[in-house]
Amino acid sequence: MSDRLLTNSLRPLLLADDDPDDREMVKKALEKHLANAFYTVSDGEELMDFLNHRGEYSPADRSPTPGLILLDLNMPKKDGREALAEIKADPTLRWIPIVVMTTSKAEEDIFQTYALGASSFIRKPNSVIKLVNVMTVLSQYWFQTVSLPN
Repeated sequence: MSDRLLTNSLRPLLLADDDPDDREMVKKALEKHLANAFYTVSDGEELMDFLNHRGEYSPADRSPTPGLILLDLNMPKKDGREALAEIKADPTLRWIPIVVMTTSKAEEDIFQTYALGASSFIRKPNSVIKLVNVMTVLSQYWFQTVSLPN
């Protein structure tokens, strides 16, 4: 049997992060352990376009609704806080779990993101090995352990 996690729903994972190196590292950290499709966007506006199937993400089959969003806070155009608030205010999107994954260590950011409806707050690991460990635990928890609505 493969060491990749297979899930019942195989819903995709969506990463919103403006740093191309971080996007690539997360992708590499996940590809060994996650069978789900993986999509990336580089700012909050692109995230909202993806979730609402607008622009380059139309029709809807180009941007399937994710089972989990990994969200950076400090992005251009629309930052992660604004995107989080918009997602949680939308009745069709608010059920999607959102894990904030950022370099911020500000207590205010932790408090604010939970107040806005984030499911978890994780500080970005500072090494590839630590990132792989975090992604392994994250994918096991969100795609194998918890039950998510269809």
